[in-house]
Amino acid sequence: MTTEVTQPAAVRSQRVREIATARRDLRGALMPILHAVQADLGYVGPADVPVIADVLNLAVAEVHGVVTFYRDFRRAPGGRTTVRICQAEACQAVGAETLGEHAKRRTGREFGETSADGRLTVDEVFCLGNCALGPTVQVGERLYGRVTPARLDAILGEAR
Repeated sequence: MTTEVTQPAAVRSQRVREIATARRDLRGALMPILHAVQADLGYVGPADVPVIADVLNLAVAEVHGVVTFYRDFRRAPGGRTTVRICQAEACQAVGAETLGEHAKRRTGREFGETSADGRLTVDEVFCLGNCALGPTVQVGERLYGRVTPARLDAILGEAR
């Protein structure tokens, strides 16, 4: 007998299996599978790891190691809006570290954490390719250059 609580997990598990099975014959299939799971389902959750490992005939520890090594893989749902602040060297040289600390103070969250209302995730990224206009912030597909703490406050306000 399936309960309402276990049904979403079973549905998710089946979708992860479908995604992994469709890509398992690719060369170096693990990364494309992880990216596809995240793109389709929003994150690569702890329950997804053994499913992917099973499809690829890998140890669960191998898949877990890859998911936790690469910062781009979310392990929990993100907010409806994600604000990414570049922390690469070029942006650091023009104030990105200070901007990141300001964002954490302003939101009351560390990088990668989501607001309690589920609206906003503030995250760090290591290069958005907008080095000449750093520090750079990305919201969705939109880039903002030369972001100051005051401008970041306005961006965060719009994002919420």
